[in-house]
Amino acid sequence: MTTLDQNIVERIDEAIKRDKEKLDLGNVNMEKTIELIKEVGAVLLDVRPPAKVKGENAEEADIPNAYYTPYTEFTTYLDILPQDKTTPIVVTCLKGWFANRVMGYLEALGYENVYVLGANIEDLIAAHKAHTK
Repeated sequence: MTTLDQNIVERIDEAIKRDKEKLDLGNVNMEKTIELIKEVGAVLLDVRPPAKVKGENAEEADIPNAYYTPYTEFTTYLDILPQDKTTPIVVTCLKGWFANRVMGYLEALGYENVYVLGANIEDLIAAHKAHTK
């Protein structure tokens, strides 16, 4: 195994170790997501591909610290990620498929506090809009 490969394996091992310490391996519900955003200042990444967005994305809905970073173009958005790799990040989409992939990418990049919303992002947007009226 090359040194590069070994470094990647070590990062993945560390990410798995951190995930084991998280409740539900980092899958969070709506309430915990709102708490992470409002009380901890977590970054929210809406990673739905453009074809899956109906209406507004999380960034357009003015959810605090939310960014629309489509999975299909994710690497073009790396510059918006926090420099502090301990900053909590919640990744979301419609069913979790793309969000779980991005969670793995972020952890491989060294981010330590990555979570996946275990609910539909459209429900979070609706809850946010209802709360801000």
